[in-house]
Amino acid sequence: MVKYGKVERLLKQGKIRRISELELERYLTFFENSYRDDLEHCKANLKTFPRWAIISGYYAMHDITKLLLAKKFRIKVDFQVHATTIAVLREVVKNRDISGLMERGYREFLSLASDLDEARRERVKVQYYTGTEFLRREYLKRAQEFYDSVVLEYLERLGGLVK
Repeated sequence: MVKYGKVERLLKQGKIRRISELELERYLTFFENSYRDDLEHCKANLKTFPRWAIISGYYAMHDITKLLLAKKFRIKVDFQVHATTIAVLREVVKNRDISGLMERGYREFLSLASDLDEARRERVKVQYYTGTEFLRREYLKRAQEFYDSVVLEYLERLGGLVK
């Protein structure tokens, strides 16, 4: 187990825990498959549903990160999953570019989640938000850039660490 101060605190707080030998293989298999599924979903929806492509691209990043933490450090994130995953990543991978990409992906995801939550509460905004050609083009451009410059770069860099 890594012996970093923040990781130790997160263990004591119950936000992360060690993965038992019995669940390790199942956990690794799940995240190896889920990050690939999320990536395929992202690619398949870039043009038709760009907001969902961004969300699934972020989840591909999130899931490969959890795969890395499990495979290399036997860490399982249990509480405040997104923020805790980024905090642990920052401690165990000292490459700021990698953690910066993950944080950018998370911010993008939060932005969309916030937009969707607001839209859920105000039906008129949903209709306007999803119904204009201008916004569709904007999200298409945003999704493609996010996929090319954040998701793929992050998966390539983290994939090298996972092996």
